[in-house]
Amino acid sequence: MTASLRLPLHRVTPQAVSGSPPVAERRRSEREINTKRHLLSRRNFGQGQEPKNKQPTLPLLLPPHQLTGLPSQNCSSAAMSLAGMSCLVTGAGGFLGQIIVCQLLEEGEKLVEVRALDKAFSTETLQRFSELKSTTLLTILNGDIQDTSFLRKAVQGISLVIHSACVIDILGLVERQVLWDINVAGTQLLLEMCLLHDVKYFIYTSSLEVTGPNRNGDPMCNGDEDSVYQVTDGFPYAETKREAEKSVLELDGLPLKDGSSFMTCALRSMYIFGEGSPFLLKHIDEAILNHKVFLRISRKEALVNPVYVGNVAWAHIQVAKAMRNPEKVKKIRGQFYYISDDSPHLSYADFNHELGKELGFGVEPRLGMPLTMLYWYAMLLELVSFLLRPFVRYVPVVNRHLLTLLNTPFTFSFKKAQRDFGYAPRYTWEEAKRRTSQWIAEVTPLRTAYLKSKKV
Repeated sequence: MTASLRLPLHRVTPQAVSGSPPVAERRRSEREINTKRHLLSRRNFGQGQEPKNKQPTLPLLLPPHQLTGLPSQNCSSAAMSLAGMSCLVTGAGGFLGQIIVCQLLEEGEKLVEVRALDKAFSTETLQRFSELKSTTLLTILNGDIQDTSFLRKAVQGISLVIHSACVIDILGLVERQVLWDINVAGTQLLLEMCLLHDVKYFIYTSSLEVTGPNRNGDPMCNGDEDSVYQVTDGFPYAETKREAEKSVLELDGLPLKDGSSFMTCALRSMYIFGEGSPFLLKHIDEAILNHKVFLRISRKEALVNPVYVGNVAWAHIQVAKAMRNPEKVKKIRGQFYYISDDSPHLSYADFNHELGKELGFGVEPRLGMPLTMLYWYAMLLELVSFLLRPFVRYVPVVNRHLLTLLNTPFTFSFKKAQRDFGYAPRYTWEEAKRRTSQWIAEVTPLRTAYLKSKKV
């Protein structure tokens, strides 16, 4: 099914994609293909399915101007442009993915095509895409990252893949096998299709949880890519992101048929905030129910450095440009980078308050109970969940992993990204705060009315 809007945009479903691989592709030696597949033999596919009790996506009410408005500061870059490239963005209907798509389209005529892939797109997201003034062809791909046939056709003719699709779960709401099937096996399948169709550049959206915090809650202050930190087996989400990132970086350097090689890198962002954030929306809902007071979910001393969504998206664009530079790519390929910005170092609870205090939001002065007691309480809930497992699936509202995540000082610098590929935040803290606070102001009355209607 194809739909044309003002922006050159097409919607393609797996059933609508047709055509066979070119003759040269069909004649490629079985030896080369098998070699590449052998390097992906670590894949462990399961028969995971989408969670049956998956909650519908709540409207985030993000106005088009907050996605497309240019920042006030100068964003010119000396890196090479993306002229002539075709880019596939996975997870393009999500919080970060749609910002990446918008920023790619703002490159104007420089790109040949942007393909936006996700399992589903909201009407609001498609509307935002259509309102962008760009001459770049935008193709909407509705499909599953676990669908081999769909992915094979999605990557044909693509030179750059930005892979941001994943399932994020910090509470244990999603079955472990589902997380593995999408975050790990889906990534490895996408890598395989990229290799078979000679996609040259692959950028993976990783996570800070690949590093930690670990089970011991060991702190890290202003760490970098060379910092030594004891990584321990953690929550399933962290394990799947770690395994997927490893798969991406291990395949850097594989030869392609044109004589070049496969180039990969990974970006580990801090906690991402901004207009449209589903996590921030959850905290806003809790604050509304608590008389506009944010819950104290973390100690004041547990400093973290959140990063604005527009800056994370911009890091993807900047590294993509730099990877086309023969000198810069030597430093980038096969590497991971921490992505942060100049947002203040605060605890999660105090950061929420910083975003909402001018709108009349407060924050609880202290934790509801001592942190040690909270850990014992979380362990008790986990035990109850385990005992009930044969009869009913009970997911605690808090667990020890979440408490460690929220109460461990954990900050990282972006200096290596700045040095290697010229990363510079596109939005200042002041502008990021203004845009996010404006969104909070717009969404608060709507969420208040929604929550009141649920009580009736």
